[in-house]
Amino acid sequence: MTGNTTGRKPLNRPQAATQGGAPGQPAKLPATLLSTDSLPDDLVEVGYVGAAYGIRGWIKVLPHADDASALLHARRWWLLRAPQAGVVSAPAQQAEAVSVKIAQSREHSGTVVAQATGVSDRNVAEALKGRRVWVRRADFPAPEEDEFYWVDLIGCAVVNEQGETLGEVSGLIDNGAHQLLQVAYTLPDGKAAERLVPFVDAFLRTVDIAGKRIVVDWGLDY
Repeated sequence: MTGNTTGRKPLNRPQAATQGGAPGQPAKLPATLLSTDSLPDDLVEVGYVGAAYGIRGWIKVLPHADDASALLHARRWWLLRAPQAGVVSAPAQQAEAVSVKIAQSREHSGTVVAQATGVSDRNVAEALKGRRVWVRRADFPAPEEDEFYWVDLIGCAVVNEQGETLGEVSGLIDNGAHQLLQVAYTLPDGKAAERLVPFVDAFLRTVDIAGKRIVVDWGLDY
């Protein structure tokens, strides 16, 4: 596929950690937008509200990935306050959680602009600035063959063809040429360590998302 050295394409992969840092929270939101329901268990953070867009309540979202398909496909978004300290993690039950139905959305100059039901003027849109945007994993579009969502790779056990366990996928990074699996493991002295395994066909043998298992041609001493 274009821009990849492998047919195994991880979709919605996270960008640099600086995209996880969103601006501070502005004005108070109307009570009608606040959700009192429990948050779904499968929420995935896919971007944050960078600004209001226009005068009719549209918002501009900066995606956490080159591929904004999850944002564009999902018809309901959860807009949650940014955590106090800066890593992307699963949301806890949060005060002032906003759940909105998306009436319209489209790509615009590397961002996604959207109109949410119940947000009809710029002041309300400005009040959403800085919130993290989460969507349900169940609302992601189905990947093509040999494509995988990066969030589905997290937690997969990584083993080699000799049956040796290399560790567990903790993240995914891009070095410009291809993607690398961050594989966490524990040293004999109990200290945490990490292997970087290229996510390319030359080293990948099987990727079993349902079984949470990835087989690679990679040694323990690489």
